[in-house]
Amino acid sequence: MIGISFNKKEFEYDAYTLVKAFYPKEDIEMYYTEEIQEEKSYDRLISILYGEKVLIRLCFDGKVREGEQAFDEAEDRKIRKNKLKQVLYQLLAEETGHTLPWGNLTGIRPTKIAMGLIESGMSNAEAADYMRKTYYTSNEKTALAITIANREREILKNIDYENGYSLYVGIPFCPSICLYCSFSSSPLERWRDKVDSYLDALLKELDFIAETMKDKTLDTIYIGGGTPTTLEPQQLHRLLGHIQKRFPMEQVKEYTIEAGRPDSITKEKLQAIREYPVTRISVNPQTMNAETLKIIGRNHTVEDTRHAFALARECGFDNINMDLIVGLPGEHKDDVEHTLKEIQALDPDSLTIHSLAVKRAARLRMFKDQYEEMGFENNQEIMEMAMNYARSCQMGPYYLYRQKNMCGNLENVGYAKVDKAGIYNILIMEEKQTIIAAGAGASTKLVSDHGQKIERIENVKDVTNYITRIDEMIERKRDGIVL
Repeated sequence: MIGISFNKKEFEYDAYTLVKAFYPKEDIEMYYTEEIQEEKSYDRLISILYGEKVLIRLCFDGKVREGEQAFDEAEDRKIRKNKLKQVLYQLLAEETGHTLPWGNLTGIRPTKIAMGLIESGMSNAEAADYMRKTYYTSNEKTALAITIANREREILKNIDYENGYSLYVGIPFCPSICLYCSFSSSPLERWRDKVDSYLDALLKELDFIAETMKDKTLDTIYIGGGTPTTLEPQQLHRLLGHIQKRFPMEQVKEYTIEAGRPDSITKEKLQAIREYPVTRISVNPQTMNAETLKIIGRNHTVEDTRHAFALARECGFDNINMDLIVGLPGEHKDDVEHTLKEIQALDPDSLTIHSLAVKRAARLRMFKDQYEEMGFENNQEIMEMAMNYARSCQMGPYYLYRQKNMCGNLENVGYAKVDKAGIYNILIMEEKQTIIAAGAGASTKLVSDHGQKIERIENVKDVTNYITRIDEMIERKRDGIVL
């Protein structure tokens, strides 16, 4: 175990996540020296002292390393945080003998930093230089962030952030729960008799949103989950028909439905979706290796994925995304390359490459000892291979985000062909526009003051609670949304 001591409460989370990035398998305990009677004892201890300077001392296995930097309480909080992370990063890099691809960045939106620098008037070269010197980002990741920031700006140039909004609709049911999943998902078989009651509550919440936001421009709609295509055709008609009736569709620039799991997709469901102005769907295999699909609890085959994709094309969908996860248990470079070759043959319009992130709620984390011997492999070589395959399919990177506990400390990247990028994906990651969310576990994000102020309104995650407390969910929005 690694101990981190502080002489006062400041930047604890930033220090913890940076140490965790260097030591992902270690348990870390934080404490405040002023709150204990005697100094705790660890084989490896990091002490952080704030004063006229920030002094950090690493005592690892009897060896001591120290670093410091001037620290003025009157300075902007962001500047002080950067100073702390710079000193801590340099010490950890010296101690471990390696660096991190994203340097000392521990947040999930590195392209938001790049975009902010460019929008402030910096050239691409100046923004890149600033990122490398301030955050110690590698040349490859700096270039990726700058490239994506510029493409995002081009895609979003006609979006009115202040007078527009996006709508998220959550369907929290799945055919089965994947091993790595931490989303608000419930197995359909357990909740099948509640789906219609869930839709009753959801449509009531959507009615409130439509009325409340009627004077705003609806830019994008995203129906996610869970797996929206767990709904039967008549239930899809009920939901999509209601949205079309209550919201002004002529101004919507993008309308996405996550078809998601291939084992939930049928021709009848795809035909039902095609009756509405849906512009984009996802068919998400995560891997094209049969053995891995069994391990992670996805009850479909590789052939099911091929069949679902072919059905979607047959039904006329011309903007299909596919999601893959790198770092799944037991998969190595050759396995990932096999998946990429299979995807290349299908030729989707966009592709999202996720680095496995094991969150607290995921069964993979709860029972990690059972899967540890399989290994979780991801590295820069694999991510570059994925990028090269995307390029061979005429796709370029258009959005990027990171998560805690990511395999290889890497990132998730969305690639898309020309005019096929997911606008909603960029809006939610760059936090430039309000997103009103409906459904169990949905999180509304209110963005104001040109992105400087962000407030969240959360819905309860449990399906039964959502149904029985729908009026409370609506009142939360009524109290929080100020037009």
